[in-house]
Amino acid sequence: MPGTIEGVNLLALRSHNTALVLDLLRTAGADGISRLELAERTALTPQAVSKITARLRADGLATEAGRRASTGGKPRTVLRLVPEAGHAVGVHLDRDELRAVRVDLTGAVVAERRRAVDLGVGADAVVETVAREVGALLGHGPAGGEAAFEGGPAGGEVAIAGGPAGRGAAGSGPAGSEVTAGGGPAGDGSAGAGVAGDGLGVGIALPGPLDHAHGVLHRVTGFPEWDGFPLREALERRLGVPVVVDKDTNAAALGLAVAGEAGSFAYLHLGTGLGAGLVIGGTVHRGTRTGAGEFGHQVVQLDGPPCGCGNRGCVEALCLDAVARGDLAGAARVLGVGAGNLVALLDVDLVLLGGRTVAAAPEEFLRGVAAVLGERARRAGEEAVPVRVASGGVAEGAAELVLGPVFGRTDG
Repeated sequence: MPGTIEGVNLLALRSHNTALVLDLLRTAGADGISRLELAERTALTPQAVSKITARLRADGLATEAGRRASTGGKPRTVLRLVPEAGHAVGVHLDRDELRAVRVDLTGAVVAERRRAVDLGVGADAVVETVAREVGALLGHGPAGGEAAFEGGPAGGEVAIAGGPAGRGAAGSGPAGSEVTAGGGPAGDGSAGAGVAGDGLGVGIALPGPLDHAHGVLHRVTGFPEWDGFPLREALERRLGVPVVVDKDTNAAALGLAVAGEAGSFAYLHLGTGLGAGLVIGGTVHRGTRTGAGEFGHQVVQLDGPPCGCGNRGCVEALCLDAVARGDLAGAARVLGVGAGNLVALLDVDLVLLGGRTVAAAPEEFLRGVAAVLGERARRAGEEAVPVRVASGGVAEGAAELVLGPVFGRTDG
């Protein structure tokens, strides 16, 4: 049936069918969707849909959103998702900064915390600080206290004016602060504020390489002492909630796909390092060993500057050297060369740019990357692959690592 999502009417796969319904409720937004439409879109029987939606309403995950006129008979009752019924936390753990967000079931940010960090101080100190920041967001930990890292101030709380209207609408609070939208402060149990009972889990996104399947870090570029550290296990033991660990670039790419970026695209993240998140046919591509996307370590100059990975002339090393010299145009050209290689290899539909370095000079990087891709396309007699600055952030994508399976995504 065109336009349907195939469901499986087996008791053993009830959770699968529930995820299909939840995903359609999420996509429908505040306008909602009727049971008949749910049945048509999932290919489930009306009876199955009625049972699923009854359970969702009993669990507080769905509620009535009014009535809609029908072509015959009485008006149809429309259902919608209850966004505040559950929350996930996403953490972007960078080499020198932590940003954590609490999102509702739609992926909208309702609270945020930031603080300075240093991956070089050791695993125990990093895990403790991550646990404290996440605990504060979920409402079962202190909101601040002594910082574990030099330069990391204790956390405070600041309101987001107006609250988030959609995904990633977080305010920009100062480092070490919590930013909360809608409702009261974190942990007070009001609408929009996460409490211990509604936390679905925590997604952690950080530089690779790492083993996503097992939550174990490899030789994080610049911090080889993390090699083999079981970050997922350590945080699950400390927090008592499910934890998913992935590369920052994969998390960001997942967030973009969930937010509506279709087809196949490459997300290039230039910040303290350089990496790529790949979405092929709508699904995040991690590779057999979950190591895909080490984009920054393709060698483009054999006698180039040394890179933290041990090679010379990597795209990352060349980009970061140019940025350090203040040559943003040069950094953009190097990034464009790497992007051109990726486009030629994978034939993606779109290149998206992100990361703090790009965010500081988006037009410079757009021009530089687009110019290289355009020149390559002209030589090949093809249309240039479009380049855009990505919306959303890594922490929001990390939260989708937790929310994705709830709504039936298999690449979370």
